[in-house]
Amino acid sequence: MLLRMSSLFLRTLREDPADAEVPSHRLLVRAGYVRRVAPGVFTWLPLGWHVYRNVERIVREEMDAAGFQEVHFPALLPREPYEATGRWTEYGANLFRLKDRRDNDFLLGPTHEEMFTLLVKGEYSSYKDLPLALYQIQTKYRDEARPRAGILRGREFVMKDSYSFDLDDAGLQVSYDKHRDAYIKTFDRLGMDYVIVSAMSGAMGGSASEEFLAPTESGEDTYVRCVTGDYAANVEAVTTPAPAALSYADAPAAHVEDTPDTPTIDTLVEHANAHQPRGDRAWTAADTLKNVVLTVSLPDGTSYPLVVGVPGDREVDMKRLEAVLSPGEPAPMDEATFAKHPALVKGYIGPEVLGEESGSGIGYLVDPRVVEGTRWITGANAPGRHVFDLVAGRDFTADGTIEAAEIREGDVCPVCGSALEIARGIEIGHIFQLGRKYAEALDLKVLDENGKQRVVTMGSYGIGVSRAVAAIAEQSYDEIGLCWPREVAPADVHLVATGKDDAVWTFAEQLATDLERAGLRVIYDDRRQASPGVKFKDSELLGVPTIVVVGKGLADGVVELKDRRTGERTELAAADALDRIVAACRT
Repeated sequence: MLLRMSSLFLRTLREDPADAEVPSHRLLVRAGYVRRVAPGVFTWLPLGWHVYRNVERIVREEMDAAGFQEVHFPALLPREPYEATGRWTEYGANLFRLKDRRDNDFLLGPTHEEMFTLLVKGEYSSYKDLPLALYQIQTKYRDEARPRAGILRGREFVMKDSYSFDLDDAGLQVSYDKHRDAYIKTFDRLGMDYVIVSAMSGAMGGSASEEFLAPTESGEDTYVRCVTGDYAANVEAVTTPAPAALSYADAPAAHVEDTPDTPTIDTLVEHANAHQPRGDRAWTAADTLKNVVLTVSLPDGTSYPLVVGVPGDREVDMKRLEAVLSPGEPAPMDEATFAKHPALVKGYIGPEVLGEESGSGIGYLVDPRVVEGTRWITGANAPGRHVFDLVAGRDFTADGTIEAAEIREGDVCPVCGSALEIARGIEIGHIFQLGRKYAEALDLKVLDENGKQRVVTMGSYGIGVSRAVAAIAEQSYDEIGLCWPREVAPADVHLVATGKDDAVWTFAEQLATDLERAGLRVIYDDRRQASPGVKFKDSELLGVPTIVVVGKGLADGVVELKDRRTGERTELAAADALDRIVAACRT
């Protein structure tokens, strides 16, 4: 259908929306693709819906081509399956809960593992029915505490979620690899730059997990990649290579010293080097052990205290910590809770009062760098005092290790030992090897070849369909507007007619009709009252990959063709314009 600007439901804006935080939000609103309804809730306008449907079409075509079968679940779901898996509680405040008129509990689906599992349980009972892969493209709902960035992080969004069902782990690996390949083909067709990184499974459970990230400065996800190898990981999934244990046979005995006027790590290190120098080298911030006091809240309403020890030259990364402790939610311990633990001396907390062996009831986990034989300066559990030469394994023992310290540019790659570099990206896809978590919870079993009941093993695979629209916009805009890849653009050609000469309008009308008959999607700016300047700005803002201008040049037998992405302009003979434009759109 020819999209005529004179009747198209579209209003472009010259000013940025006040609440826009990232380029995609700003430009999608300005270009009339979406409009805000409520925080994290948006309406798709005609051009935005064209782009969305193109993305959805590509996703569906690649899922079908891989042999996956489409189903469609409701968004309104009963409580019971989610209670069986524990996620009615684990999702906490992120779940939209409601009751029907009979006081039965329901939720708006944030994800559908339970429903897929129960569907297969109800239909299949034999190993001969497997392997199986089902998918849907469905609206999801999550009550985000801080919806932001337009359609990148909303409360209502569309996902493609698919699930594989296999008899064993070997079959799961095959299904996982098939989905991975299908995702690569999908994102290639979407015209996206992306990286595949190791990730945490989090509340989803399972073992192997990878994210597809679209690199962009506005991305919420931080990831690392090795400068010389293939290693890449979401920052939450990065593992810290633990150094080898050290001998402490010649280490001095631990000793407590007065450390006045040392409110920071830097002042403590300065004091240590001035008053308690070590013989082999100077003390550094990395030799101090900083103990961070937290309260971890669980979905059932209970909580527990936890202290995390990290080298003093690093901060605790709360996102990394949250990923490790999920579904628990860590937060700095408040004053009231702190007062309930008199063994904790604020600012001077040492390991001796922490951990299972201390009997304090306060858990103690440390960074992997805190290995046996390492010497530390840390709190002495007394105001104004620190303990020096406290040796791990000799003077204190933690309950375990935890990946919570911030990752830095130049940190060591856990695979090859080279340096890591840090970048930001938008999560556009995530694939999990779920294993048997949901099948066991919901009793999904089949008879194997020996007639014995076997729990099915599952995989879960998601693509953010609506989010992909914003991610593509983030990667394909410039200073004047959007620049869509052709396969997802709302049209192939944006045809602009300008001037008062009737011949221009007659030619443009016929050209628009002929382009559409040739199989191209066309936006035709047929507005008589709009100035050329307004039309040109709109064509640049909307971001259709090919712009054609029919104007005063027609008197000389030429029209102008512009490549929106490169800015290259070419004059075409009017007589050859149709063939030249079609060729340009198909190269």
